[in-house]
Amino acid sequence: MFRTRLDHLIAATRTHLARVRQAARSDAGYTTETVLVTALLAILGLTVVGIIVAKVTGRANGIDLG
Repeated sequence: MFRTRLDHLIAATRTHLARVRQAARSDAGYTTETVLVTALLAILGLTVVGIIVAKVTGRANGIDLG
């Protein structure tokens, strides 16, 4: 009786480990996609900040102080 339960526990553990390994393999592209999207968003953010700085600097240089 104890041996049967132990065999069942071992089989369930092996099945669970196989599922975890398969899930880990199938998510491999997700990390690459996340890095690319993050890089694109960072580039977009830097571009927007650069445009805002250029416009503010242009307006500030256009102020006549007398």
